[in-house]
Amino acid sequence: MRLTDYTDYSLRALMYLGTHRDRLVTIQDIADAYGISKSHLMKVVHQLGLAGLIETIRGRSGGLRLGKEPEDINLGEVVKGTEPDFMMVECFSREHNECVLAPACELQAVLGRATKAYLNVLSEVTLADLIHRSPSLQKLAKVHIPSREKTKAA
Repeated sequence: MRLTDYTDYSLRALMYLGTHRDRLVTIQDIADAYGISKSHLMKVVHQLGLAGLIETIRGRSGGLRLGKEPEDINLGEVVKGTEPDFMMVECFSREHNECVLAPACELQAVLGRATKAYLNVLSEVTLADLIHRSPSLQKLAKVHIPSREKTKAA
């Protein structure tokens, strides 16, 4: 399975915002950091804002920040909300299934279970898991992220 660029950009934007919680971030900041199109990113940010995952602050000194705590942003929910569908093969569609093997083929059931397992794994992970567990990500983001234990104690 391959995620769409839209979902990829959504996850990257959330990770960037999660590692830059000390300031407001611009769409241009994210686009420059990842070398991606600002116009595509604008669409992504708009939808993430509508979903409540990103808060947008308008005005001269405005920008973006997470709309929820990283612990409350579930990757499975983000992926389900940003992917158009999970139709891995033609036979997943009742309306457009013209596969001659469909009446006797077990592939649909196997791929259905695989897709469900894929989404279940993503649903076990939060944005906090991604940004707190990766020292390399923290270095790339050039931001020190305090560990969860220190954050909870404060």
